[in-house]
Amino acid sequence: MARPTPWRRRRSSGEQHETSTPAPASAPSPAPAPAPATAPATAASRDVTGPGARAGGTLTAAAPATTSPTPAPPSDTTARRGALTRLRNLTPLLLLRAAHPRQAVLTAALMGLASALADRPTRELGLVLATVLVGQAVLGWHNDLVDRGRDAAHAAKGKPLADGRLEPGTAWFALACGVLLLVPLSVSHGVTAGSAYLVSVALGLVGNVVLRSGVLSFVPWAAAFALYPVFLSYGGWNGEDAGSAPTVVMVVLAALLGVGVHVLRAVWGLVADNEDGWTYLPLRLGLRLGAARLLLLVGLYLALVVAGMVVAGTAVGLRA
Repeated sequence: MARPTPWRRRRSSGEQHETSTPAPASAPSPAPAPAPATAPATAASRDVTGPGARAGGTLTAAAPATTSPTPAPPSDTTARRGALTRLRNLTPLLLLRAAHPRQAVLTAALMGLASALADRPTRELGLVLATVLVGQAVLGWHNDLVDRGRDAAHAAKGKPLADGRLEPGTAWFALACGVLLLVPLSVSHGVTAGSAYLVSVALGLVGNVVLRSGVLSFVPWAAAFALYPVFLSYGGWNGEDAGSAPTVVMVVLAALLGVGVHVLRAVWGLVADNEDGWTYLPLRLGLRLGAARLLLLVGLYLALVVAGMVVAGTAVGLRA
């Protein structure tokens, strides 16, 4: 229902004239005093109007919000590097690294070559390679276990036991398994040959603990290498001794070879050994000759010893 329009009185002509007549001018009012000058508003503090402004107050402008950049997805190169790192940190590969693989392969290859030159059957060459590889792995694991603290203190590279990637208990377990495998492998060459190789490994283990930092550090190396010709000359198949005693000259040359190998392996750690106060033969030679000259001389020494072994093997053979 529509609301009624309120009644409005109609103006008369006199009232209209009265309204249209302008009012007399009044005296001008004084101009207002100028407001005191204020500093221009800055970006940090300015009058803000709007829903968020408080009456009669000034709001401080908030700093612009920053957002952390969204990380870019990993590239193919980064993914490959991560996969390679995970592969390198696998326990079997870490155990292989701690076993001193280069020394183990080189020693096994030289022993296999000596067996071939001694006219050992092909099947026995494989047995020699397997036996020497396992024995060298046992020595490598034990060496890194003994030197774990020293390697960590000197930040030695390529030492998974020292940098914590490989647990000591895992290495001890691998070492025990290696010994259990090494015994039957050694005895397979015959009692005499197998005993000679087991004793050589035992001398290496003792050398990792005692005599290694003194002037007699070369003794375990010389004794262990002197037993290698015994192992090769008496070696047979299926636990049967099939040979005879080695020649004296081959035993002596093998012992001299062990001394040279000891000095060669020690050259790379002379600085750390000197910091630890060692007084063994390689360090004494290095301090007197210098590391570069010592490396050159020990290389010539090893070449002469190997040449002598080749000549002796050709002239008199391995067995007496």
